[in-house]
Amino acid sequence: MLFYTVMKPLVQVALRVFFRKLELRHPERLQLPGPLLVCSNHPNTLMDPLVAAVSRRQPIAFLAKSTFFKNPVLRAIMESGNSIPIYRRQDVDSGAEVLTPAQLEAQNEKAFGRCYDYFDRGGTIMIFPEGTSVQERRLRPLKTGAARIALGAEARHDFRLGLRILPMGINYFDPRRFRSDVFVNLAEPITVAEYAEQYRQSPEAAADALTEEIRRRMEQRLVITRTDEEDELVTQVERTFGQHLIQDDEETLYDNFQLSRTLLKAVRYFEQHNAGDLGEVREQLHAYHQELHRLRLTDDALESRSRTGSRLSRALAAGVRLVLGAPLYLYGLINSYLPYKIPSLVAGRATKDVEFVAPILLVVGMITFTLFYLIQTALVHHFTDSWLWTILYFISLPLTGFYALSYAGNLRGRLRRLRVLRLFRQQRPRMEALLRQRTELIRRLREARTAYLAR
Repeated sequence: MLFYTVMKPLVQVALRVFFRKLELRHPERLQLPGPLLVCSNHPNTLMDPLVAAVSRRQPIAFLAKSTFFKNPVLRAIMESGNSIPIYRRQDVDSGAEVLTPAQLEAQNEKAFGRCYDYFDRGGTIMIFPEGTSVQERRLRPLKTGAARIALGAEARHDFRLGLRILPMGINYFDPRRFRSDVFVNLAEPITVAEYAEQYRQSPEAAADALTEEIRRRMEQRLVITRTDEEDELVTQVERTFGQHLIQDDEETLYDNFQLSRTLLKAVRYFEQHNAGDLGEVREQLHAYHQELHRLRLTDDALESRSRTGSRLSRALAAGVRLVLGAPLYLYGLINSYLPYKIPSLVAGRATKDVEFVAPILLVVGMITFTLFYLIQTALVHHFTDSWLWTILYFISLPLTGFYALSYAGNLRGRLRRLRVLRLFRQQRPRMEALLRQRTELIRRLREARTAYLAR
């Protein structure tokens, strides 16, 4: 239970720093009393259980693949995080585990027994029924293990235990990028006792039916694309022109989620009813992004050119803020540059698998920022011999670090907008053609949205 007594508060802070937004829909469902079995998709390895753990007040036990427990250090971490090893047949077949079929079954029966005991005490367990983690907007076929555990736990109490299954959809908007967003979408819980009669007739059929219901509810809480090409098209539209398609004044992650789901339905609708226009939009969007890439621009920078109002007054105001904030930015940059850069360097060398990038960034960042800030504070105290200055310096570190991060983003945006102005002076016909491309794309997307909603 070390995670919940020592690490959980630290991880809560780290996740709030790592993610720009962490939004839960129906968060009260995650606070339901146990016994509770949380079933989630699994796009981002160790990040997925952390997102759930910091969002639920009651401790959560996790079913994790047994290979995580082979290394003594990692095993100690997993056990302190309340994890239960589960033995997968594919790990045995690949040689990652050396077990006979009988040993595999015995180990998993032991794991199931631990789950039953945990539920008997009113506990909460999280499982990832896909059985593996891959960073893609898909939901792979679900294993029946979650349903079998739930039904077995209830059967021990003649289906009077009160166990519920909570399907969860975790939607990352850009899991490899620091300060990206994550949207956790919680479904209506499933009462396992409703499958009692079916279980008495056929445990296997009941497990299949319960697994299908888990899958159905999870799918409704996820953005699921069929192919990489479809994913690329929808991602380009939602990230480039999403703000032009959302009607609400205040944009939330749920709005973005709904937009993505609507875009996918619209793409499939136009594939059947107007494939020609869809193909043209796809080609225009691809050409637009290629031209932006060649010019080293972003759509945000180009959009600022077409906004109404006085560009000169906005530019002057932004310039004044950058000049006045420069000393504070340099202070934050000097104090936080190394602990900020080291995690990305470590992640780049440690793995090429995108599923592991975010967890490495998070863990290494927790270590580097903690160590550097403590060492720097100790040095300040050594040279000033003043607790007042030491405390003030320590408080300033995270505050100015955040400010430096925000300032750097604003500075990059200002430089890109200045580049747009320079390109308009140097290559005006090309930039005007790019603006016409953008205007035409927005027009076509809005018309398509209107046609789809009015169908």
